[in-house]
Amino acid sequence: METQFRFGKIDETSRLPIYMTTVGYWEHQKDTDRPQGFPDYQIHQVIEGQGKLIIQDEEHMVGPGDVFFLYPDIPHRYLPISDRWELAWISFQGREASELLSYAGITHSRVCRLTSNKLLQGLQHMLVREENVEDTQYEIECSKWLYALLLDLRSMLIAPANQNDELQRLKPVLRYIAEHLDQSLSLAELAEVAVVSPQYLCRLFQRALSTRPLFYVNQQRINRSKQLMFSEMQLRIYEIAHRVGYENASYFCAMFKRHTGMSPESFRKLHGLQ
Repeated sequence: METQFRFGKIDETSRLPIYMTTVGYWEHQKDTDRPQGFPDYQIHQVIEGQGKLIIQDEEHMVGPGDVFFLYPDIPHRYLPISDRWELAWISFQGREASELLSYAGITHSRVCRLTSNKLLQGLQHMLVREENVEDTQYEIECSKWLYALLLDLRSMLIAPANQNDELQRLKPVLRYIAEHLDQSLSLAELAEVAVVSPQYLCRLFQRALSTRPLFYVNQQRINRSKQLMFSEMQLRIYEIAHRVGYENASYFCAMFKRHTGMSPESFRKLHGLQ
């Protein structure tokens, strides 16, 4: 593959949830210094060679199998430290860009490791497709490939060792929650199961699952309540509330709406469960 740059026609795609602004490939990436950052989100995948990435004042060595994410307007610099430093990259924008990155576990500029050294499939599609002036669908296809790439990232990134350790430590707590959803569960009680302080348990949940313990409990309760609506359609709302640990049916309805955007009755009606 030869060095190339492609620029998105953003006047045609800016209304989409996510869209490509530039995509390209460097046979040898040169020193790039951006003290003011870059206006778009960026993903760079290292294919061959070694380079140095500096995000604000933090230095990283990056090589094959590494991918680095840069958020808009964050000062950074990257430069080769080998004779050949081969990179592919995409820059993008859109109202869902941040949410899709967050879904993959990327909430700030950082370096990650991929499970495979192969070029990300979405990038591959964008770079190999022939582009011509009459190709009115290229930018639309790029948005599709970019969306799929970001959804797939979650399973393609190697979790840091400490994140796996933290998830292991949480497993007894997650099991306890699943087995006691019909009962009152406090932060202190869950911390006792994990044999840590409540404050440390909150940190474990945040690092491993990107959420808070009691928010997770409520998510599981709402999910269980949906299952009950399908499996035991004769149950009344207050009975479902009690089965998933809510003594007050009104509070259950409020929590259900907060997590789903609709009331339990609307959910039932929507799915033909009445």
